[in-house]
Amino acid sequence: MPHYNNAPFEIHVHGEVPVRADVTYAQLQEALKPLWTYAGAKSLADAAESAYEEEPGIEFDAPEHLLRMCWTVPGDQDFRQSLDEMCMSLNELAQQGAAIEVTFYDAEFDEDEEPPEAEARDDFVMLFVGPTPAAIMQVQRDLLVEDVVALMERHFDGAELGGVVAEIDKLFNQRFDALVSSLELGKPPRGSGGGGGGNHGGRRPRHLH
Repeated sequence: MPHYNNAPFEIHVHGEVPVRADVTYAQLQEALKPLWTYAGAKSLADAAESAYEEEPGIEFDAPEHLLRMCWTVPGDQDFRQSLDEMCMSLNELAQQGAAIEVTFYDAEFDEDEEPPEAEARDDFVMLFVGPTPAAIMQVQRDLLVEDVVALMERHFDGAELGGVVAEIDKLFNQRFDALVSSLELGKPPRGSGGGGGGNHGGRRPRHLH
């Protein structure tokens, strides 16, 4: 039974999280409890199926020690609290850093019927989990480098971008040093909750499988 009967958003959670070899399904079920309780389910198994048949939902690949999520649930902005709680729990189980994409699709927006100037209330959040702040920062760094290089390779050869990558590394090193010196290693680094997005440049396409 969905949490909302007439939800303003369809919320899509997408990502893969490598977990430690000793992590069990029961531990993952507890870590993901904020998601399946939000969906109105009594267990992870009851909520694992996505609202869309073409999406695999929430899966635990035990041999690969990998949590896979391609799952849509109806909801509202209060789902963000569930995401925060989930990330804190997954930090305890993660083997390495990982990114989780969350897209809020405006359920009432119909591109075919809306006027050209109309914009959906879509929103996009990038979340990061990991066993340590350093692991989380490594994922953030890798994604930023990937995005910047992809953008700049339209104008420059990849071999020319070593200096740009070095500057990005310098920024992340400074952030990590500041984190250590402030004795806040137990807290997520700034930006770990992600944010931003909106409907700039059109709606984000759904992940299809």
